[in-house]
Amino acid sequence: MKVTFNVECSPEEARAFLGLPDVAPMQEALMADLEAQLRDNIKSMNPEAMLKTWMPTGLANVEQAQKLFWQQMQQTMTGIASTTTGAMNAFAERARNTKPGA
Repeated sequence: MKVTFNVECSPEEARAFLGLPDVAPMQEALMADLEAQLRDNIKSMNPEAMLKTWMPTGLANVEQAQKLFWQQMQQTMTGIASTTTGAMNAFAERARNTKPGA
């Protein structure tokens, strides 16, 4: 036997029927507090303080990042060059071993 019940109710009605608490007022209060804290933090941060926080050693950090970037690029390009050379040598060897008309 199969029985189907269709119940139409709003989320508020379902919450009340199941005895669940209404957390909307608490959520609104927490979101208001969070918004106020974010606004205060944004107002207190000046650009110089933000730069000091993000880049504690100043330009030395930027130079180090550039060096790491270029080292990585050089390693990548070296790897690509050796892979390409190996592939070209394999193709040349295959071409030499393949006899025309076969």
